[in-house]
Amino acid sequence: MNEQSAPAAAPADQYVLTLSCPDKKGIVHAVSSYLFMTGCNIEDSQQFGDRDTGLFFMRVHFTAEEPVTVDKLRASFAAIGDSFRMDWQIHRADAKMRILLMVSKFGHCLNDLLFRARIGALPVEIVGVVSNHTDFEELVGSYNIPFHHIPVTKDTKAEGEDRLLDIVREERVELVVLARYMQVLSDDLCKRLSGRIINIHHSFLPSFKGAKPYHQAHARGVKLIGATAHYVTADLDEGPIIEQEVERVGHGVTPDQLVAIGRDVECQALARAVKWHAERRILLNGRRTVVFA
Repeated sequence: MNEQSAPAAAPADQYVLTLSCPDKKGIVHAVSSYLFMTGCNIEDSQQFGDRDTGLFFMRVHFTAEEPVTVDKLRASFAAIGDSFRMDWQIHRADAKMRILLMVSKFGHCLNDLLFRARIGALPVEIVGVVSNHTDFEELVGSYNIPFHHIPVTKDTKAEGEDRLLDIVREERVELVVLARYMQVLSDDLCKRLSGRIINIHHSFLPSFKGAKPYHQAHARGVKLIGATAHYVTADLDEGPIIEQEVERVGHGVTPDQLVAIGRDVECQALARAVKWHAERRILLNGRRTVVFA
């Protein structure tokens, strides 16, 4: 009779702790001691002390060998957070972040994010797509994702943003991604969703504004194509930078080739920014970010 192998042990629950606070001695010791005393094991830990701001940042990926809920972990960690004046969060590592995409008439970033989410390359659940046009309704529908058409005019902008906030609330959206959404958001909306909106734009700003920036760049003979993913603030395209991507180009490229290269780098930079945010690897540091990639 063949011996039967023992059943495999159930995988331990995994969590991510992120924190920022005034830098002082004992932070790492307090966190690691807490995890040890609660029967947890550190899988990965990253930290950074910013001498310019005097702030300390930390991300810890840990496992809990004994069954425990995230609410219990949060409740037991609160005293440590208070003692060091921490801005902290604890989340399950396997929880997919609920995100909402917004798009206008350029669909390359939308298409890229939809596909990456479908194949599991992004730890997200896309709960809807909002657009001020209907161009990509069929594409979004092919993924069985709700499509929300919210036209935007000068007279309906406030009403449209109210509807957007309703969707964010009803769908429990954790992150809004502007996947080439070509409408300026109001200062009030930016403030209400602070740290929860990511945008992408080409890195020619402020050199080539307005229509056809890649054609303007071609006329000037640029040698680098770039894209910047950043958090949205009331200052247009000046929010904390998350990721940037560049591609060197030669003198022989055509304007259309320049556009195609630009679309590729925009997709790459935005996808990495969304992935890092969903994995809770980004901490705000004033007008900058700390990215534990």
